[in-house]
Amino acid sequence: MKSISIKLCIAIAVLFSNSLLAQDFQGKAYYESKTTVDMDNWGRREMSEQQKKMIAERMKSMFEKTYILTFNKFESMYKEEEKLEAPGAGGRGFRMMGSFTGGAQYKNVKDKQILQEQEFFGKQFLINDSLPDLKWDMTGETKQIGQYTCFKATATKKVDEMDFRSMRRRDRDDEKKKDSTKTSDDPMSEIEVPKEILVTAWYTPQIPVNNGPGEYWGLPGLILEINADRTTILCSKIVLNPDEKDDIKKPSKGKEVTQEEYNSIMKKKMEEMREMYGRGRGGRR
Repeated sequence: MKSISIKLCIAIAVLFSNSLLAQDFQGKAYYESKTTVDMDNWGRREMSEQQKKMIAERMKSMFEKTYILTFNKFESMYKEEEKLEAPGAGGRGFRMMGSFTGGAQYKNVKDKQILQEQEFFGKQFLINDSLPDLKWDMTGETKQIGQYTCFKATATKKVDEMDFRSMRRRDRDDEKKKDSTKTSDDPMSEIEVPKEILVTAWYTPQIPVNNGPGEYWGLPGLILEINADRTTILCSKIVLNPDEKDDIKKPSKGKEVTQEEYNSIMKKKMEEMREMYGRGRGGRR
């Protein structure tokens, strides 16, 4: 029965798309992104509850963002809505994470291409890669998001090793297995990223485009909500065929690299910073 309802809804969407997408179609979707932080896992024993709360608030503000997805039938541009940073926000670690500034993200679902503008410590990069091929499982479950009927789909997604949203402290049992005689000033040695996470998407065939926020795509309708690990991305507003349309053009600014090459550049720079920090600590003895 669920399968029949999904097929019926998609068939209606296809008929609807003939009139909607035959025009010079464009839409805008506004998304709120939030990532929860588990300070009980992150916080060390010497940290007070007040310190944990302060850090959690800073990280919360870093991970609470608003994005605008401008899309047509095959292409989209995903940009963060600019906000003024609060005075005095962040310490050394937070300033370092703030140096990973993401710019415009272009997707072409027909060509399966993703282009991401990225500024890293004052240098501009253009990450050119293929869209992740997610194998969606249609569940048939539905819910209402605003005026749109949405269907649930799930997929297992490989996590990028430098994705800060999924970083967490290593399991303490794993730490005990390490050689207790070894000490390290490397904060990244305590951090791990899961290899895979479960992603839940809610999409609406009422807007029959194969697109969604960030790197997400591949469903017969616009994705209005994503739940991925500790991150939730929820659409708050949709404007179809606005009076003033934006040009959706491939970004071209910066040195072109793949995601793997960019990750290697990031890791090398972070290693340099750790060495500098270690020498600085030694100089204060």
